[in-house]
Amino acid sequence: MSRIGKKPVAIPSGVKVDVSGGTISVEGKLGKLTYDLRPEIKVEVNGDEVVCTRESDVREVRAYHGLTRSIIANMIEGVTNGYEKKLEIHGVGYLGAIAGDTLQLRVGFANEIHKKIPKELDVTCPDQTHVVVKGTDKQKVGQFAAEVRAVRKPEPYKGKGIRYEGEQVRRKAGKAGAK
Repeated sequence: MSRIGKKPVAIPSGVKVDVSGGTISVEGKLGKLTYDLRPEIKVEVNGDEVVCTRESDVREVRAYHGLTRSIIANMIEGVTNGYEKKLEIHGVGYLGAIAGDTLQLRVGFANEIHKKIPKELDVTCPDQTHVVVKGTDKQKVGQFAAEVRAVRKPEPYKGKGIRYEGEQVRRKAGKAGAK
């Protein structure tokens, strides 16, 4: 049994949820999100909560049941509060800046790296060593933050690179540590 799938999702005040055909749309103060539902999962709005039910107990359908409920909960959270990921840039001469709709990263390569910022996201650089990614869609915020981090992952010897705020980088001893 999917314990997560059976749990109803509460709809806060100011959020409008509409299920029509095979799509669900959630609209709130920060924006509007839509999701195409799987045909095996039925979604209903009962008063101030959303309930997901499934047709059968096949393993795959049980997985979609919990997934659908989690996605709907994330959509409601996104249009009410939004999502945010913070990145830190560590290294001498490493910096980030915003120019128009691109994020410019100088992280130890011969050239600057330019990442195009998606329209749905709000990316800011409060200073040269921090990048803040905000948006309503949890998946898009996390994906863009992961792509920025992948430009220069933190390396284990000096700790240089781009990391999430608060991320612990396991440090290794270099050649001198072997003696």
